Amino acid sequence: MERVSISAVKREEHGKGVARSLRREGMVPAVLYREGKSQSIKLSKKELAQLINSVAGEQVMVDLQFEDGDKKLALLKDYQVDPIRGELLHSDFFEVSLTEEVRITVHVTTMGEPIGVKRDAGILQYTLREIEIECLPDKIPGKIEVDISMLELGQSVHVRDLKFDDGIKVLSDPADVIVTVTAPVAEAAPAVAETAVAEAVTEPEVAKKGKKEEESPEKKEK
Repeated sequence: MERVSISAVKREEHGKGVARSLRREGMVPAVLYREGKSQSIKLSKKELAQLINSVAGEQVMVDLQFEDGDKKLALLKDYQVDPIRGELLHSDFFEVSLTEEVRITVHVTTMGEPIGVKRDAGILQYTLREIEIECLPDKIPGKIEVDISMLELGQSVHVRDLKFDDGIKVLSDPADVIVTVTAPVAEAAPAVAETAVAEAVTEPEVAKKGKKEEESPEKKEK
């Protein structure tokens, strides 16, 4: 797993007003979590933005370098962005130890174009984007790559098909489907046409029966 360093400052101030002031100063409020406890910190908005852009969704270990000389090893768990202005609002980090296993979700990416899509015009459907694993921090993969180039129509890749290094325990259900190639939607059209034909055939029969009922002797007697 990639490892990067970023400067951090511990803070005691809290509240929305404090958070707004920090952002005006080019800082981002953040929280560092560890075993049910939390430490409020602040980070350079520029450094945090560079970190987020460089990892592009991959897991990465972060060395938080504090001004007082303290160092914390952490994982970037989450961050919030203003949907209109695109400004970083807040971030969460989870402190880890190289000697303690952690549970974490890792993003799944695919490689190649399936045969069933390229040759047979099938549709590639994604049903699982992340896999939950448990391992030591230095064994966490940045991402999980899956080669799907040999998938044909009706075939899928399941969690149990993935290969991991020793020391990594998969917590997600082995039967869960990650991707599958389904038949083109157009193949369902003939069934609709057959139904329409069947309805067209049955309508005259109903009309004929109605005519017979009108000409029946019982009705004539009445």
